[in-house]
Amino acid sequence: MQVKLKAAVAAAAVVVAGAAWVGVSAVGTFASSAVAAATDDPFRHLYEPIRPPQNINLGKADLGRHLFFDPRLSRSGFISCLSCHNVARGGSDNLQFSIGHGWQRGPINSPTVFNAALNIAQFWDGRAATLREQAGGPIANPGEMAFTHELALEVLQSIPGYVHRFQLVYGPGPITMDKVTSALAEFQTTLVTPNSRFDQWLLGAQNVLTGDEIAGYRLFNTSGCVACHNGPNLGGRAFQKMGVVEPYRSASPDGVTQGRMAVTGRDADRFNFKVPTLRNVELTYPYFHDGAVNTLTEAVDIMARLQLGRSYTPQENAQIVAFLRSLTGEQPRVEVPHLPPSSDTTLRPRPFD
Repeated sequence: MQVKLKAAVAAAAVVVAGAAWVGVSAVGTFASSAVAAATDDPFRHLYEPIRPPQNINLGKADLGRHLFFDPRLSRSGFISCLSCHNVARGGSDNLQFSIGHGWQRGPINSPTVFNAALNIAQFWDGRAATLREQAGGPIANPGEMAFTHELALEVLQSIPGYVHRFQLVYGPGPITMDKVTSALAEFQTTLVTPNSRFDQWLLGAQNVLTGDEIAGYRLFNTSGCVACHNGPNLGGRAFQKMGVVEPYRSASPDGVTQGRMAVTGRDADRFNFKVPTLRNVELTYPYFHDGAVNTLTEAVDIMARLQLGRSYTPQENAQIVAFLRSLTGEQPRVEVPHLPPSSDTTLRPRPFD
């Protein structure tokens, strides 16, 4: 079914594009007129520009910012959300596998936190439906922050500065995990990257994309990449099998390569993963769920063979890579918070346990 769906979409794309746009090979000869043609693009309706966050509770988001940076929510007192989702590095850590408690190697590549609020679900296997549900997972994961929710709450409750902040945001009452995850999710909702050159083009700006970038965009659509990578996030809206045409040999442990099946228990979901966003993709290397690929050039080549059953020429590959680089938006400006000091009763970290 997936192969047929992808083939049908790709075939339809070629027909529509052939009727409305000239061939990719000719793009370079009239780039100046093509860059202004977003409104005439037959694929335009499949994309949306990233919008700035709306209706944010500023107090809650600021509390979430403090929690996101605070390593005291981990057993070691060394690992925070920022460790794997560095806001200075595209919202990821640029490692094949993230480093967990006691220098454990994580089983899977850390996805970017930027624009995560636009995803259909969180984690590669989609086991968390919302950012709020996702936020509590790493704290209690023995391979990540290796704490417990109870101990994390005990730490926060022992810090007068946090008690005061939680009361300002949520009113009187004890600190709960529901409040913690709510604040973390609110902060993560602010981590969007609008105003990429591609977004500017979608909104009608002229002369913001090069001839090669336009050529790559057309090829991206007519060859079928758009079947999975669409919407405002150019991905994140569906689950897809990794290796539709050819099987993919993963560098991850066997349990991880089960993908969505680990959540649903359905054999049809084996090797299915959430389609990753392509926003800011030049910043979020290495690529794929197992972080096995270091360059966009290689990633494009592999995806063409495994998912589409085709091979791009070096020029075509370079054009698609050029288009992908146009998806880098304005990075969130996140001020590093001054964290409230621990009290005498605050549980001390155990980094070497």
